Amino acid sequence: MISVRFAPSPTGYMHIGNLRTALLNRLFADNLRFKTGEEVSYVLRMDDTDLERSKPEYEQAVYEDLKWMGISWDRLEHQSERLDRYRSVVEELKAKGRIYACYETAEELEYKRRRQRARGLPPVYDRAGMRLTAEERRAYEAEGRRPHYRFVLEHKETSWDDMVRGPCAYNGEHLSDPVVVREDGTFPYMLPSVIDDMDFGITHIIRGEDHVTNTAVQIQMFEVLGGRIPVFGHPPLLTGREGKLSKRLGSLSSRELREEGIEPMTIACLLARLGTPDPVVVCRDLDELAKVFDLSHFGRAQPHFDPDELFKLNPRILHEMSLEDVNARLKDEGKSPVSADFWKAVAPNVAKVGDIADWADVCSAGRVFDVPAADRDFCRTAAALLPEGSVGEETFAAWTSALKAQTGRKGKDLFRPLRLALTGREQGPELKMLLPVLGREEILRRLQG
Repeated sequence: MISVRFAPSPTGYMHIGNLRTALLNRLFADNLRFKTGEEVSYVLRMDDTDLERSKPEYEQAVYEDLKWMGISWDRLEHQSERLDRYRSVVEELKAKGRIYACYETAEELEYKRRRQRARGLPPVYDRAGMRLTAEERRAYEAEGRRPHYRFVLEHKETSWDDMVRGPCAYNGEHLSDPVVVREDGTFPYMLPSVIDDMDFGITHIIRGEDHVTNTAVQIQMFEVLGGRIPVFGHPPLLTGREGKLSKRLGSLSSRELREEGIEPMTIACLLARLGTPDPVVVCRDLDELAKVFDLSHFGRAQPHFDPDELFKLNPRILHEMSLEDVNARLKDEGKSPVSADFWKAVAPNVAKVGDIADWADVCSAGRVFDVPAADRDFCRTAAALLPEGSVGEETFAAWTSALKAQTGRKGKDLFRPLRLALTGREQGPELKMLLPVLGREEILRRLQG
């Protein structure tokens, strides 16, 4: 079974970079499913071991954002419920001699790093904890110090074939032994993530390039624990106005985009191609997008995320929507459904779902709009010259030809008063398309108003 995972920390609202990771994993897995026919499992794992910063409202927001994007999951896990499992593995690693206690304070570690940098050396931990005698450990604990624990990295080359970056290799000698248990007994990201990936059968991991070094460390953890090593892919991080996207920097959140009227498929279609040389394709749903998705097309350069691109793409996404999809979106917004004729008329002039509802209001029965006093007689004449019978798309051309001949008006002087009388707006859908939507009685009422 193909198994991927998305592992957000519920410590803030998801920004567009988080959403991109969730989306790429979904598209990648579904693309393989379509190609191979294999079953797919999408695991949503809450990395909620930071009890102080993890909040229920942020976790709920993750669920809402993913559902809004159309991203479903097959399994939900919480790291906060797996602490006993992590403690058990820590004891196993201690017994194997792959974890050791350290007693330096944060200030002492920072002092060591500064000294190493001053000497032109990489700030790699010196493994002083491994050389402590039992007496020295007792002395530290008598001072009230509590140990943190580090994983012993083998000083060997660790390599993998990255789905985005190609061949990657790191030598353990150039990396610090990672902290796997803090002095307060809590767990940083590194080891619990490996344990979870083993236990949940994760086969492919797609995450940002800021995890590349972590991958070298975690492969050694997989090896010592006897776990199957997943296939890794590290797309470059998105950059925004303030640089790297981050919850702490207040980057644009998916919730803000939703409030701005951006469609979920607009975000999906842009993010699926951002960072590739491929043009953005307009797709109706994630299944359609997954069929043309290819992770290997992502390059190494950091793509720039510009929200303006979403606002340019959003109308294209809306214009391709079927009437069924449009009415489903209107229902989501608590709005009434619209007819096929109405959607055909207004589609080229909407940039967000809210515009559809606005035009539905404009076209609702009983509306009357004011026109300049100088144009009121012209509008009454227009009412008198409206062709008899039912109103169709061909009515507008015959009607305006008769008006031009009768009044001598043309161009803006002819069309502007009609648009103002019928819609109350200077611009909008083609009037020849709107006339059948309004109907004969409504047209006459507005022109005579």
